[in-house]
Amino acid sequence: MNKHSAPSDLANTNKEDPKQVAAPKRSRVSGIDRVLQILDFLYESATPSGAYAIAKAIGAPLSTVYVIVDDMVGKKLLSRDEAGLLWLGERLYHYGLAYAHSLDFLRVANSEMHDLCRDIGETIQLCGLDGDYMQVLAMADGPGHFQITSRVGTRVPLNWTASGRLLVGHWSENDRLTLFKRCASSSPTGRADTDAQILSEAAAAAFSDRISIQAGESDYAVACIASPICNEEGACVATISVVLPEQKIREDSKLYVQSVQQSAERIETLMGWRKHENSPVANLTQPMR
Repeated sequence: MNKHSAPSDLANTNKEDPKQVAAPKRSRVSGIDRVLQILDFLYESATPSGAYAIAKAIGAPLSTVYVIVDDMVGKKLLSRDEAGLLWLGERLYHYGLAYAHSLDFLRVANSEMHDLCRDIGETIQLCGLDGDYMQVLAMADGPGHFQITSRVGTRVPLNWTASGRLLVGHWSENDRLTLFKRCASSSPTGRADTDAQILSEAAAAAFSDRISIQAGESDYAVACIASPICNEEGACVATISVVLPEQKIREDSKLYVQSVQQSAERIETLMGWRKHENSPVANLTQPMR
């Protein structure tokens, strides 16, 4: 039989002849899988890359990657700079916006974030957990000239940030220890704790107090005051934080602490996650570590 015979031709062949048994199909990676591999690699590496580096990372033929990325650039799923480096494209941003707008939590939290920004005149961030990292989910820039390096999408080691501790504060002690032993790393300023036991205890205490403060741990002269946003089961699903010059919280942190805690509570109330509206605000003058 001609090896290119259609499946219908097989019905007329000798079924007992082993030569007529169709050979198993070779497994192959689909085009959509390759697209997802490319997007995942860029997202996880958090930096623009060339086609060769992408092909090597995902284990795909370079010729295949060239064809796919050219198509993705044409469809604005990827962008290409003058040096030929590839990054996530503007079409993904629009998809992300549409998805974000469909989520009640992000809509509520974004509104509260911008209200808080107007009230206290400082940069406000919403942060979530992404594996072993804290990720900035949304941000409202303060009106001043104070600039910070952590923008939307930034992923930072958990032990560098006030929000990072809160996001795992509700975990069991054993899980916190395992996490921090695995992922705690030195920060650019050298001021972030890397001891798993200290970090685990700090995370539990911060979560219990509903406030976490860090100053100069990830960026020089930058401080952050964060409060957890907890669901109806008591798990921290995100944080809301104020990012400001370190000197400001050394002079007076009470206003910022109270404001960010109240914002977190309002988000929980609007989401129906709180059984009461007027919970006590604890440790308003907690000192910085």
